[in-house]
Amino acid sequence: MSTPLVPSSPTPKPVSKIWQPDLTRLPRLTAARLFFRWIFRLKCRLVVFVCTKTTVLGLENYPRRGPALVVINHLGDPDALLVIAALPYFPEVFVKIELRDLPLLRWLGDLLGVIWIHRGQPDRRAISAALEAFRQGRMVLIAPEGRESLTGSLEAGTEGAAFLALEAGVPVVPVTLTGSESRHIEDNLKRFRRSPVTVTIGKPFNLPIQKKDPGALQEGTRLIMETLARQLPPEFRGVYNYVKE
Repeated sequence: MSTPLVPSSPTPKPVSKIWQPDLTRLPRLTAARLFFRWIFRLKCRLVVFVCTKTTVLGLENYPRRGPALVVINHLGDPDALLVIAALPYFPEVFVKIELRDLPLLRWLGDLLGVIWIHRGQPDRRAISAALEAFRQGRMVLIAPEGRESLTGSLEAGTEGAAFLALEAGVPVVPVTLTGSESRHIEDNLKRFRRSPVTVTIGKPFNLPIQKKDPGALQEGTRLIMETLARQLPPEFRGVYNYVKE
């Protein structure tokens, strides 16, 4: 049986109805912002400790410095807190523009300095912000699936992560989560239980293709998503369940 080059998503990926490109920019790393990020990471670690039993594997694989592109699978709302708590350095994070409609998240996002992104649209300002971050030696975090999984396992990846990795020539750091589904954690909290969660950091790798190669984005996306799949138990591999250990 042949392996699909680009698995398809059972439902269309979301497209942002909001268009506010003037809000998309690379945040300046002021002393105040760096301090706020440090405080926020401490709070994330406290919340993660109280609400979950999180095991972090492969921490030695995380680069000591950038530039690098961190890619994650996306199972639930707690993913962002879990990853920020687990990683030793605060990365630049893509966040969907729709969350600015929530006053608390708008305030928090602006203080932390996130990169607001318009999903499903050619967001050139977001791309420029990420590339500038790489030029400055920063880490950038992205969820290649483009949304929280509807199935509880890997969905087809979008091409944004591969584009950034190829355009900037930076290594890709695969980070996977299990046990972070919103309903799973909420149900356990109602029973005063801490949810078992695993965060696995894989070895950084460079895409072994050139950005001008035919089908480079498709091939790069496949390689990124298959790497994430290999770090996950078989039941979490979703449309990449053909991937073997």
